[in-house]
Amino acid sequence: MKLISWNVNGIRAVFKKGFDSFMQACDCDVLCLQETKASPEQFPEELKKGPFSQIHSASAKRKGYSGVATFLKPDFSDAPTTAGLGIDKYDTEGRVLRTDFEKFVLYNVYFPNGTSGAERLEYKMEFYADFLKILKKDIASAREIAICGDFNIAHRSIDLARPKNNEKNSGFLLIERQMLDTYLSAGFVDSFRHLKGPIEGAYSWWDYRFHARDNNVGWRIDYFYITEGLKPFLKDAFILNDVYGSDHCPVGIVLEF
Repeated sequence: MKLISWNVNGIRAVFKKGFDSFMQACDCDVLCLQETKASPEQFPEELKKGPFSQIHSASAKRKGYSGVATFLKPDFSDAPTTAGLGIDKYDTEGRVLRTDFEKFVLYNVYFPNGTSGAERLEYKMEFYADFLKILKKDIASAREIAICGDFNIAHRSIDLARPKNNEKNSGFLLIERQMLDTYLSAGFVDSFRHLKGPIEGAYSWWDYRFHARDNNVGWRIDYFYITEGLKPFLKDAFILNDVYGSDHCPVGIVLEF
């Protein structure tokens, strides 16, 4: 079972930059997108002609903002998918889709960005804390979990090109990094680091400015976090940094049951 996650920075924009070709060639069973910036009726019609038989989405009330979508291949098209966390202040921003597979629960999440000021940073941290409460209930009910998406946090110094320069910037603040520590302590594993170890220069987001991607001055802020019980089934974790079309690139995992 191959799963890919990608912050596309606008589904309509990325579709003009080769998304259709990527969708046809990615050979994945589940494709999770973040920051779609569109309501379902605004999705390009060509998506319906792709290899996925089901497309689920959650959009924000605010036009052209946030949004997530989960694409399922026919073998998994009957997996129940629900939108939101049941908390209005988050769900109005279209940040979460949950899909219940037989072996595990998949959360496709666009975590809030805290760069626009103290209020949004507080909102971001509250989202993380409230989401973790829900995840702990899933774990208590003996469900295995995978969380994928744009976490908007680089966890360790190795996860961004210039850690010292960004210690006071949201995305690499100590309070944010400690929150990811809390998730790991709750029973989650960073799938990429678990399999690949301390590889340097492995990033998933680059600023559009300053030729950052050309120079690989990036951040790894897109993840697949899995519960400990899924570790024996994790066969691969990867970053597709040769795929363009967004300021992020796709990341993914392969599970074999």
